[in-house]
Amino acid sequence: MLIFFSILGILLSAILISFNVKKNQSTLYLGLFFLFLSLYSFYQYILLYSKSVTLISLFLVNFAIISAPVYLIGPMLYWYFRSVLKDDPRLTRRDIGHLLPLIIYLIIAFPQTLVPWQEKVETAKALVQDTSFIQEFQSTILTGFLPVSLEYVIRPLLVLGYTLWSLGLLCSYLKKGKETAVFSKQLFMKNWLCLLLAFLLILVITQIHLIIRGFKMEFSDYYFHINLLRSLSALGLIGLLITPFFFPSILYGLPRLPSSLMDTREEGYPEKVISDTIKKQLHLENSYLDSLGQQVDAYMEEYKPYLQPDLNLSQISVPLGVPTHHLGYFFKEVKKQPFHDYRNEWRVRHAKKLIREGKTNEMTLEAIGMLSGFSNRNAFRTTFQKIEGISPSTFASRARHVSGEIL
Repeated sequence: MLIFFSILGILLSAILISFNVKKNQSTLYLGLFFLFLSLYSFYQYILLYSKSVTLISLFLVNFAIISAPVYLIGPMLYWYFRSVLKDDPRLTRRDIGHLLPLIIYLIIAFPQTLVPWQEKVETAKALVQDTSFIQEFQSTILTGFLPVSLEYVIRPLLVLGYTLWSLGLLCSYLKKGKETAVFSKQLFMKNWLCLLLAFLLILVITQIHLIIRGFKMEFSDYYFHINLLRSLSALGLIGLLITPFFFPSILYGLPRLPSSLMDTREEGYPEKVISDTIKKQLHLENSYLDSLGQQVDAYMEEYKPYLQPDLNLSQISVPLGVPTHHLGYFFKEVKKQPFHDYRNEWRVRHAKKLIREGKTNEMTLEAIGMLSGFSNRNAFRTTFQKIEGISPSTFASRARHVSGEIL
């Protein structure tokens, strides 16, 4: 089952990164979090459950490289929470410090990759015959100076530290009342973040106990029997991997007021003032979302970007200075219209303008459609018919008739 959920986690991370990272950069951290967590589960499967000499030998060839991502699970989780709550996915120079455990591990574990292949095969055979050999396996240059169990338990302990840190960030926002501005229109995000932390806490705490217990029991056959700890660990992993599928809108991020509008309540203010401040924040947030529609309309009117056949939200977010996922949220939740439908309305409007100006006397309707941003004749005709209820040729015929009557 562990190998199945490892593969599921890798697929989930691929979906998050491939299809959503351009709309919301915070998703990159979430995708990498699931990827590294799944790789950790996969390497646990290889060492403890696979019983394949070849697979274990191949794993030991690049032991340092394959094991290193475990030290990035915590930082990715923290960066995801921070970027979501602050609506700012950018990293700073200080964030380099989060990579320090990874760098240290690579330094002390790299010599293991230089061990001859035959010796790695012998190690793999020993692990297959007796799992307790893991207590004698020299995974780093510190093995022998420190308890082997410490080298293994420090990984989930590090993840636990970052989990509690992320929980602190969330609690800080909730305690200060910032949820009114951050979550007012996306309350599901609060539920999603809480569930993510809850399942991760279950997984990490049980993993720490399982590792300690495994070394105490010397990984005997009894250790691998199903028990409460193992069941809770499975619950945590399964919960983490399936929860995102119940919150598809996490891909849109958290539209949040610009910092200049975020007048959060201050300590010592009377409750009435705090209440008035919250109402003001909600009003400002609504104003901000409404202003997005005005900005997009004005930009389309002045610069006519819809004339580009491949126009998408990312291409207008840059000149507008608005995050792409803010625009995605606006069209999905506020305007309740897909962006491509909105874009096509502008194109049809432009085509109608050209037809009324008598351009059909100079060019074909297909050419007018191309000049209006449509990629081909069929797309122009189908979209025009859908929006106007008549075909372009019928509209052109009526336009000529009206023009003739005026003349």
